Amino acid sequence: MLTRNCLLLFLWILVDEGSAFSSRPPLLPLGQSRKGREHARSSAGPMRNGANRFQRVKRGWVWNQFFVLEEYMGSDPQYVGKLHTDLDKGDSAVKYTLSGDGAGSIFTIDQTTGDIHALRSLDREEKPYYTLRAQAVDINTNRPLEPESEFVIKVQDINDNEPKFLEGPYRASVPEMSPVGTYVTQVTATDADDPTYGNSARVVYSILHGQPYFSVDPKTGVIKTALPNMDREVKEQYQVLIQAKDMGGQLGGLAGTTTVNITLSDVNDNPPRFSKSFFHLRVPESSAVGSAVGRIKAHDLDIGRNAEVEYTIVPGDGGNMFDITTNEHTQEGIIILKRGLDYESKKAYTFKVDATNAHLDPRFQSFGAFKDTATVKINVLDVDEPPVFNKPSYVMDVYEDTPVGTIIGAVTAQDLDAGSSPVRYSIDWKSDLDNYFDIDPVEGTISTNELLDRESIAQHNISIVATKLNSPVLTSRVAVTIHVLDINEFPPELANPYEAFVCENAKVGQVIQTFGAKDQDLPSAGQQFAFKSPKEDGKNRNFTIRDFGNNTAGIVTKRGGFRRRLQEIYLLPVVIEDNGYPPKSSTGTLTIRVCGCESDGALLTCSAEAIFLPVGLSTGALIAILLCIVILLVIVVLYVGLRRQKKKETLMSSKEDIRDNVIHYDDEGGGEEDTHAFDMGTLRNPKVAEEKLYRRDVKPEIKRGPRRHLIERRRLFPFRKTHGNVISHNILKSASI
Repeated sequence: MLTRNCLLLFLWILVDEGSAFSSRPPLLPLGQSRKGREHARSSAGPMRNGANRFQRVKRGWVWNQFFVLEEYMGSDPQYVGKLHTDLDKGDSAVKYTLSGDGAGSIFTIDQTTGDIHALRSLDREEKPYYTLRAQAVDINTNRPLEPESEFVIKVQDINDNEPKFLEGPYRASVPEMSPVGTYVTQVTATDADDPTYGNSARVVYSILHGQPYFSVDPKTGVIKTALPNMDREVKEQYQVLIQAKDMGGQLGGLAGTTTVNITLSDVNDNPPRFSKSFFHLRVPESSAVGSAVGRIKAHDLDIGRNAEVEYTIVPGDGGNMFDITTNEHTQEGIIILKRGLDYESKKAYTFKVDATNAHLDPRFQSFGAFKDTATVKINVLDVDEPPVFNKPSYVMDVYEDTPVGTIIGAVTAQDLDAGSSPVRYSIDWKSDLDNYFDIDPVEGTISTNELLDRESIAQHNISIVATKLNSPVLTSRVAVTIHVLDINEFPPELANPYEAFVCENAKVGQVIQTFGAKDQDLPSAGQQFAFKSPKEDGKNRNFTIRDFGNNTAGIVTKRGGFRRRLQEIYLLPVVIEDNGYPPKSSTGTLTIRVCGCESDGALLTCSAEAIFLPVGLSTGALIAILLCIVILLVIVVLYVGLRRQKKKETLMSSKEDIRDNVIHYDDEGGGEEDTHAFDMGTLRNPKVAEEKLYRRDVKPEIKRGPRRHLIERRRLFPFRKTHGNVISHNILKSASI
């Protein structure tokens, strides 16, 4: 308050000096001479004498801009300044008028003296200056003595406004562990006072609260870190109080404050840590594969992305039985069962788990390894389980018409629990509605209960139930497939009527023919045949049978030196046996012909038939060749017959053309009375014509050619129309024949 009073006193002294100065003769504008002033005065004289014409003259009164002190608190109107013209001789002949901003309401003028006063207190922040217009007129005529002049009254500033933070309070963040001098944010304060006048608007910033963590630049208001390695995990929020003071921060300046809330943002500077180094879990052996059997957690002091943890199982004991994943929301490690547990096989598993950060910051890797390790022990709990079959399914075979009560197979199940309860077996009645089979409840042997017919049902599918004796609710099932096999009804036989030959120069132990067998029983797949010589043929010194074991056999020579002239054909019996039930066998005969061969074994001749047939030619091939020959002969005969028939038809057609010609005349015969027109005997006896008998009524001609003879014959037997009848040429021809 004392400071403000002193300042007002100082300004009041300045105002008094200004008023004293304004009482002096007005100053001329810069560069104006005294001669000009006298000229102005001489020009004003005629106007006061009532000149009819207004003559524009150079202004004879001037003033600079006026100043008025803002926030004036005095009881009297504040003196602003004085208007004066050189034409004013002090005789009250000049009247001063004022117009413009605030004229009459804020500012008033003494019309006689030209003194200007402010009627009320002014605020520079509301309006820094006022533009007004002044004029000197003749008091009697109200005619202007000089042109109207414009001037400015400027409100002089005092330090009456403190700096203000228009955007406060502020919020900012800076990464933790930042070095000293890291930029945080910038604050700005504004002062409504005049920045061009004094230090009223010159602001200086300082920290009132928040040291020693942060600092502020006094001129720019930039806030920076002042301490290194500030840890978010120790303290995350800071509140800093910033002051802005005008007058350059000097004593007596006005000040404003604002709050800056600074948050340390997280960086990955902390590794995950398990709350304990050993975790003990218990898991029932009946847990399903893929189910979660336990949870562990490593805590990370960081937040958000920097707190994401990855868990891995260290390879070792039990590591292949379990897997571990991370819960995205809780960052827990979920242990998952990969394989089925069995209390009777293994009762406990121990392994290690590593917890590491998913996103590492290389700036802080020098702090140490960003991971932690814990040991996990899982105890398997025994659970009462149903019996377990030693196979997932069973397949059995039985022949049709097997006697009732025949055992065809057995199933086995056992209780793997520690108690090892006895097991009882039964057949699910839904799978064997006709009760074809029976099972021993203790041994698990399956037997037939009815005669089976493969043609009716070739396959039976039954379900066997195993039940624990001490816990009947615990059961297990297994599928049994029973195939009904066909009984062996047909004996095997040779696949083809083989015809073998042996060379006269064959060697001992030489395979001269390979043959196979066939069986009409079904299915053909899986059939096995055995070949051997009959027991009664054991003394055969010529050939023997060798079984190759692949359903084929061969004829092997037991000696050499075969002679065709001594014996041309040998017959070798062979016994063929199958593997059916019951086994069947038959005896076939192989024909072996002795042939002449070259030294390399190429066939030369065996007999008359062998000359024409190549070695190994089957009967079917021979029949096919003969059939082709017969067909060719038939074709040739037909061709020749057709040729002859065609030629004969050509001759017949030419004669028929002559026979078909009918010649008739318009002459009427004499009827029955006309017996001289032709010879009736000739007509009745055709042989007469062949003897070339001539008519009695015509002289015969000798040595006539065939043509003339035909003409003559026509003349001898003319065609006549008798009683409407026409005698055709066919009659003549038949007569001539």
